[in-house]
Amino acid sequence: MLKLDNLFVHYGEAMAMEGVSLNVEEGELVCLLGPNGAGKTTLLNTICGLIRPTSGTVGFQGRDITGLSAAEIQKGGISQVPEGRKIFPSLTVRDNLRIGAYTRKDEAGIKEDLDRYVEMFPILKERQKQRGGSLSGGEQQIVAIVRALMGRPRLVLFDEPSLGLAPLFIKKVYEIIQTIYDQGTTILLVEQNARMALEISSRAMIMDGGRVVISGPAEEVADSEEVRKAYLGE
Repeated sequence: MLKLDNLFVHYGEAMAMEGVSLNVEEGELVCLLGPNGAGKTTLLNTICGLIRPTSGTVGFQGRDITGLSAAEIQKGGISQVPEGRKIFPSLTVRDNLRIGAYTRKDEAGIKEDLDRYVEMFPILKERQKQRGGSLSGGEQQIVAIVRALMGRPRLVLFDEPSLGLAPLFIKKVYEIIQTIYDQGTTILLVEQNARMALEISSRAMIMDGGRVVISGPAEEVADSEEVRKAYLGE
C-alpha cells in the first residue's frame, strides 16, 4: 500500500532523513520506533505532503504521490493524527470533526459518519458542543483520531498518540487504534511507548539518525537484545 524509496530530506544544510526505504502492506499495523530526533515525524510529514523530500519517491497504492499537496494526498486516502493533537481550540468538538471531511462533498455521508462516531464514543456525544480547547489532553486525542477517520482513509498515520496522556487515556487510545485496525484500516504508528506499540503491531521498524536501522516482525524486534536494552529499558 505504501512504498518509500530512498528518501532524503534536508532542513537547510541539515539532513533529517537519509535514504529511507520501507513498505507497508495493506492491512498491516506497522510501528516506527526510535529516539527523539531520529526522523520519525519528518517521515510522516513527508508521506502527507507537508514536507517535500530532497530526493526519492513516495508511492501509495501503486501511484507516485511525491510532490502532491497535502490536500490531494488526504483526499487520496491518507490521514494523519499529528503529534500534539492540533485540534482547533476555538471550534466546537463537532466542528473539529467536520474539518476531517473537508475534501468530501457527500454531505449525507458526512452527517452519517459524524452521528456514528458520536454514538460510538460517548465522550464525543457529551462534549460535541463544547469548544475543543476546553477538553482534557486525552479527550482531545480522541477528537484528533476521529477527525482523521472522517476522511474515510485507507491508511492512517499516528504520531506519538500516547504522548502526555494519563495512563487511563493511553489505554483508551490504544483500544481505539486496535479497533480501527480490526476494521481493516492500515496503520503506520510512530510511538515512544515502544512496549505498547510492539504489542499491537504486526511489523516494527526502528529509526536512528535519519535511517531505518532495524526492521522485522514485531515479535522478533521485541525479542532482540539490542532493542530491549536501547528501547525497552531491560
